[in-house]
Amino acid sequence: MDDIDWKIISQLEVDGRTTLEKLGKITGYTSMGVKKRVEKLLKQKAMKISAQLNPRYFNLCSAIILIEVESSEVMHRLLRRFKDCPRVVYLFTAIGGYNLIALVIAENQETLESISVEKCSLRSEKGIRRSEFYPISSIYYSPFLPIRERLTHRNLTISPCGVDCRPCERYKYNRCVGCPATKYYRGTL
Repeated sequence: MDDIDWKIISQLEVDGRTTLEKLGKITGYTSMGVKKRVEKLLKQKAMKISAQLNPRYFNLCSAIILIEVESSEVMHRLLRRFKDCPRVVYLFTAIGGYNLIALVIAENQETLESISVEKCSLRSEKGIRRSEFYPISSIYYSPFLPIRERLTHRNLTISPCGVDCRPCERYKYNRCVGCPATKYYRGTL
């Protein structure tokens, strides 16, 4: 990585649709030279160009969940269980009191509450010592998140985490819109 690569990455971070011509002007390289560098950075997985969504634009609610699990087996079970969950934006392992941190999204406060307390919650797994749930009021510096829209509308009968929304009281009484990956989903994602 050199200064040219960093200029390319910085510009694409601001605008992933920046043309090769504009990147050439920024870096002093030709369009073809920049193209080769972009392709190399993508091939080496040094960067990725993708769409990110603004949760505020879509009226989505978000929260941070801190979890302490009792063993690495529980952690790996959680990581596998929520791998394809469209509500989980990020899932981090950490060193310290809490060893798992998640950023989650929901269509409204009631659904956010459901993913805090119901069977579909990251906090519902056996082997969790303690957890804390923090709804987010504002996101600063960049309002965009890599919300995993590609995981929605898959017409599953059971959610990717293994939960059936239909028997859930919150879902029955319209206090939760259900899992976006299932055919029973009633939300806006």
